[in-house]
Amino acid sequence: MFDNLTDRLSNSFKVLQGKHKLSEANIKDAIREVRRALLEADVALEVIKVFLDQVQTKALGLKVNEG
Repeated sequence: MFDNLTDRLSNSFKVLQGKHKLSEANIKDAIREVRRALLEADVALEVIKVFLDQVQTKALGLKVNEG
């Protein structure tokens, strides 16, 4: 179960590679995929909402590391 979740989360963030800065537009797909992965791992919907809201709020405007 955790291997699948790890793979799904890793793949979700690959869409952000090559971006200079995180914006609402370019993290939309990654957030959607993370939400799906967490739902499939039976994480409570309220926990997912709070987590993704916090991640998105903190991530907007940050520079993307190339490594």
